[in-house]
Amino acid sequence: MTLPSLQDKVALITGAAMGMGEATARLFAEAGARVVVADFNDEKGQAVVDAITGSGGAATFVHVDISKAEQVQNMVRAAVDAYGRLDVAVNNAALTPDDKPAHDFDEGYWDRLMAVDLKGTALCLKHELRQMRDQGVGGSIINISSVSGFRPQPGNIAYVAAKHGVNGITKVAALENGAHGIRVNAVAPGAIDTPMLRGALEQFGLDPQAYAPQLSLLGRFAQPGEVAQASLWLASDLSSYVTGTVIHVDAGYVGAR
Repeated sequence: MTLPSLQDKVALITGAAMGMGEATARLFAEAGARVVVADFNDEKGQAVVDAITGSGGAATFVHVDISKAEQVQNMVRAAVDAYGRLDVAVNNAALTPDDKPAHDFDEGYWDRLMAVDLKGTALCLKHELRQMRDQGVGGSIINISSVSGFRPQPGNIAYVAAKHGVNGITKVAALENGAHGIRVNAVAPGAIDTPMLRGALEQFGLDPQAYAPQLSLLGRFAQPGEVAQASLWLASDLSSYVTGTVIHVDAGYVGAR
């Protein structure tokens, strides 16, 4: 298969130690990017780097908690120190959805999830945009949203609110930075077979195999690499006239009302 090219581009991916983030890091490296794997899980993040470099790609690991502004700033600086610039960023890091109804939500988990999924994504945007604007040659940023930002599920009040927010900040950043040649888009995955999804289904006592047809017109969960392909297209020059939009990778879930 011929991939869109990211040859010699520098790509920063948060939450890249596993799941969709790992798949994205591996795919981007295969497409020629020099990849910065950013995560709070040092062991798994370094394992992703080792796999990429072992296959002949270029990658480095950066430890980050994206809810901490100083760590996010240091993450972007580390990417530039390693490879000289920043061309692409995929803001993928997020916490597992909450599992309480609106009348009984966990305030502590609300605060933690918002700090990572919404504020953390905004912090990443802030410092990635600053770097790209300073470089003056444009760039592409992809925020990972969710179908929950369009078609809410009960019991996910914090996660749903955060992902609606991610859609909003994506559009604001696109409006503000088009004149600088920086494209900002989002990908909204549906039912993707990741540890996060399986953990969420387990919280609700749902069997993944039986529940898949309710979340997908194709009757199955997607693989993380199928989401990574959408991010790769948005990162590449093939999407050069696309900004301020959300691509749904959800097997028709949002439209099937």
